[in-house]
Amino acid sequence: MTSPRVIIVGASHASAQLCASLRQEGWTGEVLLVGDEPSLPYQRPPLSKTYLAGRTSLDELLIRKPDFYDKQQVDVRQGRVTSIDTGARQVTLDGGEALAYDKLVLCLGARPRRFDLPGADLAGVHHLRTAEDIEGIRADLPTTRHAVIIGAGYIGLETAASLRQLGIPVTVVEAADRVLQRVTAPEVSAFYDRVHREEGVDLRVGTGVAALEGEGRVTGVRLADGELVVADLVVVGIGVVPNVELAAEAGLHVDNGIAIDACGRTSAPDVFAAGDCASFPDRRYGRRLRLESVPNAVEHAKSVAAAICGREKEIAALPWFWSDQYDLKLQIAGLSTGHDEVVLRGDPTTARDFACFYLSRGRIIAADCVNRPQEFMFSKRAIADGLAPQRELLADPRTDLKALLARPVAVG
Repeated sequence: MTSPRVIIVGASHASAQLCASLRQEGWTGEVLLVGDEPSLPYQRPPLSKTYLAGRTSLDELLIRKPDFYDKQQVDVRQGRVTSIDTGARQVTLDGGEALAYDKLVLCLGARPRRFDLPGADLAGVHHLRTAEDIEGIRADLPTTRHAVIIGAGYIGLETAASLRQLGIPVTVVEAADRVLQRVTAPEVSAFYDRVHREEGVDLRVGTGVAALEGEGRVTGVRLADGELVVADLVVVGIGVVPNVELAAEAGLHVDNGIAIDACGRTSAPDVFAAGDCASFPDRRYGRRLRLESVPNAVEHAKSVAAAICGREKEIAALPWFWSDQYDLKLQIAGLSTGHDEVVLRGDPTTARDFACFYLSRGRIIAADCVNRPQEFMFSKRAIADGLAPQRELLADPRTDLKALLARPVAVG
């Protein structure tokens, strides 16, 4: 009798955690990890920060060192899965090889949303998702006199900060009326707008892009109002798209990602999904979520490993994220969608540290904490406990947050 096999598709943070969690949960069969990048799974958040700035190497970003996979008896292969046959329980690689599975886990991640305008294919135009993308940007840096970042989300602003710290002039173009508009309150947007301008970034908000111009290589960005911004490096950061095509072609249910249940199962027997590509039901927020974060990937992997080994472990982690820009560490707890009130602790108009709490019907549902680790830890606990503090106490920097957590939950 052959040993049962788990095939993990995608070399991501979720897949690296899954390799560890499967063994911890008692899986003794084969584990085969198939990834289409030449490297072992690595951390992606530092790509737009320390890796772009040349302060870390790819080896330093590896989630697990090579000997981990040897010790855990994980067979790592480079290749691309082109199809899944859930009836025959097998996947086919781009070279034509068919691999049988007993359990299949899709850790397919996401890809950058493409810029579909004239000139998008010019040399010097980059997206940012993989180490290879960063290496392409870094190769252009020695000849870069001016860079344009299209998109003022986290990736765009992190990239702008890294380039400014390298001494490169940067213009950021954002179609929305403010930076980080989709994910933060106006007060937080105004803070990052101020900081980036103080750091020398030319911010253009409420500004569309008509085309990228150049002969073979980009030389400028034509704005919607007709202005030409000179650029010999362009980085497009306008969001990501979950990689669901492989799953959809196999007949799996897709709903803003590969739809999974609370333990990571898809609509096909013995097929699971985890990480950025998967959408899951969240009890706290009462809707399906698809989150792009390391903690989310880790928790998905732990739940999937438990389910594969016959144990129910619901995905129940509180969403949290972070963003590093200049000397600022933004730590985000929860999801602010649906908030009806904002409470500030600190002054974002003058300082470089503050906390912004998002409330819904009096209860804290999310927080943005800039250089405020104590407020971040408080926020995670407060959201989990459904804390509804008095606004005056929450905003007052003299209030002991630990004492506030100890108070009875009552809408203030």
